[in-house]
Amino acid sequence: MQTETRKLLTVICEAQLESHVIADLERLGARGYTVTDARGKGGRGVRNAGWDRSANVRIEIVCDDKTANALAAHLRDHYYDHYAMILFISDVEVLRAGKF
Repeated sequence: MQTETRKLLTVICEAQLESHVIADLERLGARGYTVTDARGKGGRGVRNAGWDRSANVRIEIVCDDKTANALAAHLRDHYYDHYAMILFISDVEVLRAGKF
């Protein structure tokens, strides 16, 4: 089976940011994304998806290295200082590389 390496940018942030972050991702070249509810505990305490005010989302984007780094830099520069958000980038192997 032939695979190619791409980057997986994972964004975990306050649910209230979802529409803003997605607009940024689309404007900056993401070809697609997946959004799921997220809950857990971190530097800002317990985040429970059952309460709108404390809900988090996990947004995942598979893309090339240049796009992943540009997206991450933009999100860091525009949201890190004022919102609960973490970003991480990992290598992933994909089967249909043209989709990403």
